Amino acid sequence: MTSPTPYPPPPLAPPGAPRRRRLTHWLRSRSLRSRLTFLSAAAVAVAIALSALACWFIVEQRMYGLIRSDLQNIRVQLPPINISDCAATPQAALRNLQGNVRQPPVGASVPRDTQYVLLGPARPPLVCLPMSASKAILVQTDDSKVLNLKPGQSIIRDGHYTNGKPAMVLVTSAPSEVLGYPTALVLVATSTQAAEESLRQLAFILGGVALGGIILAAIAGRVVARSALKPVDQLTDAVEHIARTEEVGTTIPVQGDDEIARLSTSFNSMSTALANSRERQTRLIADAGHELRTPLTSLRTNVDLLIRSNDTGRPLPAATKTKLLGNMKAQMQELTVLIGDLLQLSRPDSPKPVHNPTVVALHEIAGRAVERAELRGPGLVFETATDPWFVHGDAPGLERAVINLLDNAVKYSPPGGTIEVRLQQGVLTVRDHGPGIPPEELQYVFDRFWRSPSSRQLPGSGLGLSIVAQSVREAGGEVSLGPAGDGGPGALATVRLPGGPTPE
Repeated sequence: MTSPTPYPPPPLAPPGAPRRRRLTHWLRSRSLRSRLTFLSAAAVAVAIALSALACWFIVEQRMYGLIRSDLQNIRVQLPPINISDCAATPQAALRNLQGNVRQPPVGASVPRDTQYVLLGPARPPLVCLPMSASKAILVQTDDSKVLNLKPGQSIIRDGHYTNGKPAMVLVTSAPSEVLGYPTALVLVATSTQAAEESLRQLAFILGGVALGGIILAAIAGRVVARSALKPVDQLTDAVEHIARTEEVGTTIPVQGDDEIARLSTSFNSMSTALANSRERQTRLIADAGHELRTPLTSLRTNVDLLIRSNDTGRPLPAATKTKLLGNMKAQMQELTVLIGDLLQLSRPDSPKPVHNPTVVALHEIAGRAVERAELRGPGLVFETATDPWFVHGDAPGLERAVINLLDNAVKYSPPGGTIEVRLQQGVLTVRDHGPGIPPEELQYVFDRFWRSPSSRQLPGSGLGLSIVAQSVREAGGEVSLGPAGDGGPGALATVRLPGGPTPE
């Protein structure tokens, strides 16, 4: 036994190949279990990553949205500002305020992180800090754009304190009476450091959850792949066992009704079909050998007799020699017919479409078959009634099938008996008046090499009716053999073939 040639492993991708191509080659080089584990883990990783990112961005938008809402709801009541609290930079203004500590006026409602920016044409902008200020806000050049807005409108931007900590800044315009300056800005800031720390902690938590989810997904994918591919492993073991031992017919248990179960069922059906095919092949060879042994033995006996007569110098009588040669000729003809039948039956049992189908006149075939049967059965009476009927099929095969039916009727008809041949509406019937077929033997009449115990002494190989059944099936028809329908003696063979009374 030659072991099957394994599939070669996929070639490795070159180092310079695209990343997708290298990943594809890597996946192809892995086992199916590893690929399922990797793909399930990758799918879960992508899902978790997208969910974590969406969660982080939603929380970020919500937190900063709350901070913006708080800033927009602030209503600042401006207290009097001392010019000594102002400086050209936020850092200097903060130092001035720390060097001259004063309490804010009673009743003033000033947010803690608030400062003013006085804009004058003759000097650089002055930053003024209220008494309640503890940190100074870095001023940006774009803050003056708020002056172009309508009264009461403001700008909210990201900014920083002088110590570098992040903040969200509300920039709005101040009333014109502040220190007599016609243009002044009010900056109110809220620290976002707590929000950023919370978002950073949330990112670490989501990253840990995602990593744990990926690890759990890989473990679960491995377990699921091992459980799901267990029938595939059993199928692989069965195939390897058949390839190693050639013991067809091995099956595997089927559980469930999913795709794996369907694959297992298909494998079991294929294995059973192979076992049946091998059994039929073995039986065909054994039966053919048994059938060939009889004519070959008779031929060898006759040839040995002729050779011994020639070697001993005692020639056989002319009549005996003529009879001996006649027997040898008959045995040769029997061998020829038997070999032809075996070649006919060497084709598969299942019907196949005819490669070159032609329109066949079944009534003409029946007429020619009756003429040949009359030569083989002298003294028999043939009653023929055939209507025109045309079918699509193989003409030689159908003709041989009809001839075999008539030969079977001739073989079992009594001397001077009648054989009725009818063809009406595509139904061909052949009726003889012989002993008939016992009911218990009807199921075997179309089996190869089967012969009734009561007809073992008659000539034949038991292949004629098998050829009839195969030829009729290949033409898309049906054949049956049973007792005569009128209750009289004999057998009735019925062949039904699809077609029509005209060639079209």
